[in-house]
Amino acid sequence: MIRTVYGSGCVSGEFMPIGSSVSWKRPGSEAQPAYRSEEPAGSREPRGGKKLPPHPTDEMKETLDQHGGGGRSRLVVVSNRVPAPNPRGPAGAGGLAVALEAALKAHGGIWFGWSGEARPAIDAEALKRQTVGPITFATTDLTKRDVEDYYLGYSNRALWPVCHYRLDLARFDERQTQAYFRVNEFFARKLANLVETNDVVWIHDYHMMPLGAALRARGLRNRIGFFLHIPWPPAEVASALPGYSRLMRSMAAYDLIGFQTPRDAEHFGQCLVEEGLAIPLGDGWYDSGERRFQITSFPIGIDTDAIRIAAATSVGQVATRRMLASLEGKRLVIGVDRLDYSKGLRERIRAFVTFLTQHPEARGHVTYLQVTPKSRSEVPEYRRIEQEVATQVGEANGACGEFDWTPIRYLNQNIPHSTLTGLYRTADVGLVTPLRDGMNLVAKEYVASQDETDPGVLVLSRYAGAACELDAALLVNPYDAVGTAAAVARALDMPLGERRERWRSMMDVLERHTVNDWWRGFLNALQTAPAPAAGVTDGQVGATG
Repeated sequence: MIRTVYGSGCVSGEFMPIGSSVSWKRPGSEAQPAYRSEEPAGSREPRGGKKLPPHPTDEMKETLDQHGGGGRSRLVVVSNRVPAPNPRGPAGAGGLAVALEAALKAHGGIWFGWSGEARPAIDAEALKRQTVGPITFATTDLTKRDVEDYYLGYSNRALWPVCHYRLDLARFDERQTQAYFRVNEFFARKLANLVETNDVVWIHDYHMMPLGAALRARGLRNRIGFFLHIPWPPAEVASALPGYSRLMRSMAAYDLIGFQTPRDAEHFGQCLVEEGLAIPLGDGWYDSGERRFQITSFPIGIDTDAIRIAAATSVGQVATRRMLASLEGKRLVIGVDRLDYSKGLRERIRAFVTFLTQHPEARGHVTYLQVTPKSRSEVPEYRRIEQEVATQVGEANGACGEFDWTPIRYLNQNIPHSTLTGLYRTADVGLVTPLRDGMNLVAKEYVASQDETDPGVLVLSRYAGAACELDAALLVNPYDAVGTAAAVARALDMPLGERRERWRSMMDVLERHTVNDWWRGFLNALQTAPAPAAGVTDGQVGATG
């Protein structure tokens, strides 16, 4: 498959020369596509030659039935936050929450995590429970100090920046490091009392990496899996984390560790090997001396059909019609991101200004809409980027705007998801350029929202996990403003035939690998993981350093 990458380090393809002629009306079908797929379906390989995991088979899609030597397995899902229980589904919840609830409904079980409440002091034994259908939602409060140190501290000021390759933004504090492990042991104490012999436990994300080891230390021999939703860096970056050796040692307690991309899984395996904690056995399997476990990738998908239907319906909604009317025939470039330094917002704005500078004929004809809800405002680094982005947008509009045209529309607020899908569908270009991202579902939702007869073009960062699957997008280096600007120009001038072929290639991936395939595939792999070696005491996998 031909992949076009703009910016330094491009893989293949051609640049649009700066100053070349660009039509600012969406090109029609009169032009023939220059893009052709050169690989049969199923032979896709991302950069680096790592094959993507196979799409789930019928066997993988079967639900868990038996575990160990007896009755039906329940599923125990663990996440830092638990959506409020709702008989009709998690109101306002994202796609991941909906997917995990679907898994729990299929198997019955428990969703355990933090309630979101922070109090000066809490009852260490208290647990809130609410049962809706086959699911019991079990949550615990945390003290304000633990939230400050475990959540805002180590999780979001140490783990998050290091995992996103931003050592310059990491803040290390011994008290916060100790709080991270202490709170995970607190969670384990409460959770251990809820888990039954045949239950399968699935722990999610960077907040709870040592939880599996803390459960083993309490004698649990259940199958326990872990999935990391964010990237994992190579050892020379990851090892900067305080408590790194302790953290890595705790991860050997899992039966299955899942990542978004083969690259992240490979990095993690190398970290374990370099620390002397596991021996590689091949095909993602490792031996810690106490158990054999697997490290592999399970790229998360979206509810492709639901997004497609929502986008087609949303076009007729009032909010979408108002946006289209306000554009007055101008072409639309859209970006949707949380307000986070990993999303490359400043670099993206700089690239759009570069595009307008190098293509003055686009002024007054192309509008860039950036939707960016606030995120983690309690963390100083996030307050700072909020101010910096707002200032940058103001300066760009002042320098490039005209009395009847604002080049960048910046919305620092939440927009209903149904409205977003309509905006995706009307946008000529989806600009998704994070500096580093585990997956980035906005990229997938943009593709799924398109009108197949006249689709827009996805401009995607090569450092997003989604680039491993959506390699028919225009792939860019987000640090390279000139290269990204060239990709925007190329996208706006792309012939209809090429747009359709690129979109079809990406849509085939999204249709074969949905979010439901993701959770079924992970649970199937976890269910069939080998049991610990005879005579091994799970509590030997220590949670402490």
